[in-house]
Amino acid sequence: MDDVKRILVVSRSTQNCRKAVHYGVSLAKKYGTELYVVHVIHDPFSLEGWNLPVPSLHEEYERLKEAAKDDLDRIISKEKAEGLTIHEWVRDGKPVEEILNIVENEQIDLLIMLAHQEGRLEHFLFGRTNETIVRKMPCAILLVH
Repeated sequence: MDDVKRILVVSRSTQNCRKAVHYGVSLAKKYGTELYVVHVIHDPFSLEGWNLPVPSLHEEYERLKEAAKDDLDRIISKEKAEGLTIHEWVRDGKPVEEILNIVENEQIDLLIMLAHQEGRLEHFLFGRTNETIVRKMPCAILLVH
């Protein structure tokens, strides 16, 4: 792993994501690499820019983004307190595009993410995210069960 200098962990703000973040933290400490953590919030209904009579939908979406940021901060706060430099983002957009942009812009060498089964509803709303990421990523990928 001498050629791995930057690790990106994709968080989906679930209990299982803590395991993926743990792998990222462990590898970053062991090999002295930079660690990046991203949580991408995808709005499948594209509420941005619409003048809807129900403002609570937009407010709920904003609360969801804030909750994701707080959850991410809680997950990595201990490692930050111990001196590990962690770059973190909560992004809006299509997960595959956002992750690919970070990988290319930050020159990521290793991507760590959950290897979960996506259900029919997820396929309908988001497509086959994991499958698409595996096919498009220019870096090594570690899938965590």
